[in-house]
Amino acid sequence: MSRTPSRRARAVTAVVIGAGHAGLAMSHHLAARGIDHVILERGEVANSWRHERWDSLRLLTPNWQCRLPGLGYAGPDPNGFMTMPELIAFLDGYARRTTAPIHTHTRVHSVYPGDTGYRVITDRDEWHCRAVVLASGACNLPRVPALATALPPGIASLTLHDYRHPDALPAGGVLVVGASASGVQLADEIQRSGRLVTLAVGDHVRMPRRYRGRDIQWWMEVAGLLDQRLDEVEDLERARRLPSPQLVGSPEPRTLSLGTLAEQGVRLVGRLAGLRDGHLQFSGSLHTHCAAADLKLGRLLDTFDDWARTHDRDATLPPPERFAPTPVPEKPCLGLDLARGEIKSVVWATGNRPDYRWLHLPVFDRKGRLRHHGGVVDAPGVYVMGLPFLRRRKSSFLHGADDDARELSAHLAAYLVGPSSGETNRLDARTSFASALD
Repeated sequence: MSRTPSRRARAVTAVVIGAGHAGLAMSHHLAARGIDHVILERGEVANSWRHERWDSLRLLTPNWQCRLPGLGYAGPDPNGFMTMPELIAFLDGYARRTTAPIHTHTRVHSVYPGDTGYRVITDRDEWHCRAVVLASGACNLPRVPALATALPPGIASLTLHDYRHPDALPAGGVLVVGASASGVQLADEIQRSGRLVTLAVGDHVRMPRRYRGRDIQWWMEVAGLLDQRLDEVEDLERARRLPSPQLVGSPEPRTLSLGTLAEQGVRLVGRLAGLRDGHLQFSGSLHTHCAAADLKLGRLLDTFDDWARTHDRDATLPPPERFAPTPVPEKPCLGLDLARGEIKSVVWATGNRPDYRWLHLPVFDRKGRLRHHGGVVDAPGVYVMGLPFLRRRKSSFLHGADDDARELSAHLAAYLVGPSSGETNRLDARTSFASALD
């Protein structure tokens, strides 16, 4: 009769779960504050980037914007966009340079309250700690609508975690559901492979790759939009749910929009609204969604032009420009019969969500979402990193981890030297940023 080997009990002040860019940034700042910690990683450094992305993916942000605490991009192509192997090498090198205390191939099974903090149980050891940082990522589980289970036999169904390249798809047409960054990139790649693509479009953010001679991320940064804090927006929950902008990283900078996809032959339809008796049903709201995205793009460009005027940059930049409205079919397709064989694959580019099934703490709301205020979780000594608009609009980007980790590590350090009651931590979580970091 075999016996499960007992886990060693080990003690450390803080446990960081996840060795992606967010976990590595937090480790840097914890080390700078002299806080002993470990990083527990289920696979390897940058594991999600290694194993859960499609082959041709590049970062949406230019190389000059790829920076972590104490390290910026120093390669020969600052205006290029990193491939996945390049990004993995960048993060691997950073982990070695900072000598981050990483335990790879160590899967966290559960986190429970402990006598003086928390018990973090892994497939190797059991860690006892006073603080836990959740840096396991925002894209662990694909969001797939329930109707996906009703697809007829013979229709391939793939999430963003499953898709690798067009040649792996069955021959025939492809329905891509979702028109954020991932959706438009996959529609573009699959259409170029010779397959006919139908793209189901809902709420989306239209954005050019370049504006007035500069990358759009340059404008977002200099205009201060990326540094906008969570207490500076009217509807934070909506800001956190905002789809990723329709951008693509490519060897030569190019704009990828619904208009360019339509020119390539991609069929644009409305949001996928239902599937009944093998018939796909699309919403009639395509015009509305596209008009809203066009309007918001105009407002964004107005913001950039205002910044250029107030900072005396108009004379040094090309003149303002505006883009043509998204071309929408006069009578978009409202339904497809899958029995006709036109569609052989469905790719769900419908977003992702974190996976905290191992977190056994009372920190979730009625919808199962993690309760936190700017990364300070509603439990003593628990923090989260890397979620969209965590503390700033740039929080989920590579270059956004530094500021968040600096501030949250300061809060964590203050928690370690202060009272350890849950009530104190809950009050801290709702104080202003300035008072929390004093």
